[in-house]
Amino acid sequence: MRAPFVSLGILAVIAVASACGGSDAASSSARPANSRGTTEVAILAGGCFWCTEAAFDGLPGVVEAVSGYTGGEKPNPTYEEVSAGGTGHFEAIEVRFDPSKISYAQILNVFWRQIDPTDGGGQFADRGSQYRAAIFVRDDAQRRTAEASKAALEATHWFDKPVATLILPAGPFYRAEDYHQDYHDKNPVQYKAYKWGSGRGPYLERVWKDKPAIEVVAETKYVKPSDDELRRRLTPLQYNVTQHGATEPAFANEFFDNHEPGIYVDIVSGEPLFSSTDKFDSGTGWPSFTRPLEPDNVVPSQKGPLAWMGVEVHSRLAGSHLGHVFNDGPAPTGLRYCIDSASLRFVPASELAAQGFAEYAKRFKL
Repeated sequence: MRAPFVSLGILAVIAVASACGGSDAASSSARPANSRGTTEVAILAGGCFWCTEAAFDGLPGVVEAVSGYTGGEKPNPTYEEVSAGGTGHFEAIEVRFDPSKISYAQILNVFWRQIDPTDGGGQFADRGSQYRAAIFVRDDAQRRTAEASKAALEATHWFDKPVATLILPAGPFYRAEDYHQDYHDKNPVQYKAYKWGSGRGPYLERVWKDKPAIEVVAETKYVKPSDDELRRRLTPLQYNVTQHGATEPAFANEFFDNHEPGIYVDIVSGEPLFSSTDKFDSGTGWPSFTRPLEPDNVVPSQKGPLAWMGVEVHSRLAGSHLGHVFNDGPAPTGLRYCIDSASLRFVPASELAAQGFAEYAKRFKL
């Protein structure tokens, strides 16, 4: 049974009595992370999975939407375990879609319209961590799109509170019991009663009706997440380096002796910064480059000639502290970009296309 809410008549009573509950025994199983054929997968949590699944079933471009559980540690959880709390799992849906017919950004645009994005304690009548709203991203491309979509929503100023919907890394997805699947089709009266009696239906009608689509523009492909999101995602060292200009130890960092081909991107925003083709051993114990991969993405903190002690550099969009640039480097530039590993994420050349950086693959002979 879900958390109780104020009765709104006979329909609400029916809804509470059967809301996302039941006693049918059906084993849940983890869904593979890989997509099927040319389809892609989005994993979304928006409170009651009956309601979020219903929004995607039959949507043009969507192959299927499945109710289930994700985000926790317990394998193959049951509905009773998840709804009681303590498993760490969210009620969620797995949406399999054809990206040639509907994009991931459009999937998120539909998702936002099914929830109260400012509610961090659950959704409508359903309270608790298992009913929080979240977008579970499967790769860096999805993360960038999700962060850009969230930023675009915040930029509309439609809400008087911050957007609280989480963006989290995807893990195993466990299919819910069969009686939960397509609940809106199997039990239309109870479903409608629950949707409106829980407060979701009235909220969506009042808040989202006539709202335009949330546009994710090219400039927001690389965005800086909120401070709370950064604290969740980054290690303390990565946070202190990128946000407070700290310096990591020499010769005791991740990339100073990395010789693998690939590119280095801002660990905060994903902006492309440097390439292994411009990397050299400076003997300093920090990753060193003769030039940026994308000059506009690496910004010095001051204009004019470089002093011998160097000039601080940061990323353009996220403003992450990266390190310093000196004028004692080798040819052809004579520059040495001395960068903290903690500000970087490495993308191997073999994974550039898969991670959304296909335009740089031609730089490497694979």
